[in-house]
Amino acid sequence: MAEAKIQEGYITVSGQKLFYREAVPAQNSSKPPVLLLHGIRFSSKTWQDLGTLHKVATAGHRAVAIDLPGLGNSSDAKAPSPLGEPAPPSFIKDVLDTLNMVPAAIISPSLSGMYSLPFVLSNPQNVAAYVPVAPICTDKFKAEDYSRVQFPALIVYGDGDEQLGEVSLLNLKNLSNSQVFCMKGAGHACYLDDPDTWHHRLLEFLDSVK
Repeated sequence: MAEAKIQEGYITVSGQKLFYREAVPAQNSSKPPVLLLHGIRFSSKTWQDLGTLHKVATAGHRAVAIDLPGLGNSSDAKAPSPLGEPAPPSFIKDVLDTLNMVPAAIISPSLSGMYSLPFVLSNPQNVAAYVPVAPICTDKFKAEDYSRVQFPALIVYGDGDEQLGEVSLLNLKNLSNSQVFCMKGAGHACYLDDPDTWHHRLLEFLDSVK
């Protein structure tokens, strides 16, 4: 299998520069592109080091991981809303439009929920699939907000994450077309605790997305 090369660059969103890493399949594919977000202690480099960018691209998806405002190599960019409060849906929309990734599958752990949730719930037509991993801000939306969207979702959390894991599951299970994946013996950043299991289930889910 050909090695997926990692490319790096910057995009401009709302006048601010955001850093990204990208892995492209060796051959043209009709599979949806995948946008990878990250938590507060991490960056796009996490997905490169873990091998997720490479594995997703090798499976036939264009994979792009961005550094969120104020973090990683996007440290000079300012967040569009206070930390922990839902960001304007237009932020992720602008990211996807700039990268030509609509509709996209979105992987969203922890802090990045403040960016992904407002977007996926108000722009479901631009979402191919959603993989929330114990994201924040799930309590900022109502059950009916979740239930009215139809895109497939894989809700992921570690059984050792007794705070955000359980809170997020309580709200996210209202997504009408969702399945739940609990990673045994894993904490909040569960993908780091068991990368092989994470990649197997993620790729299995993405392969089912049409």
